[in-house]
Amino acid sequence: QVQLVESGGGLVQAGGSLRLSCAASGRSFNSYQMGWFRQAPGKGREFVATISWSGSSTIYADSVKARFTISRDTAKNTVYLQMNKLRPEDTAVYYCAADRRYLTLRTMSADFGSWGQGTQVTVSS
Repeated sequence: QVQLVESGGGLVQAGGSLRLSCAASGRSFNSYQMGWFRQAPGKGREFVATISWSGSSTIYADSVKARFTISRDTAKNTVYLQMNKLRPEDTAVYYCAADRRYLTLRTMSADFGSWGQGTQVTVSS
């Protein structure tokens, strides 16, 4: 399994931007599909975005399309989530996830076997 550590969360005003990073340890980072999920207080874990092992394919939740961008840097074993035009409803703990069992992109949290500890994002109105 791969170990994941998120960073980059914080407090931002509505309309602002943040970039989350997820650093992966392990020699097989290039074989993992990577994903971002989030969990707001009192709610379940919600899919945000995912990127294929090659970086050529991505999927986004409708709620973040055209505002968030997922990318990966294989040289740095890192995946990023650039978040623009943030809204108060984006407030949540954001989790990085990884898996390499599937040939197609996955959007369900149950399909990811490795998780980071999460980073808090708070958007004030």
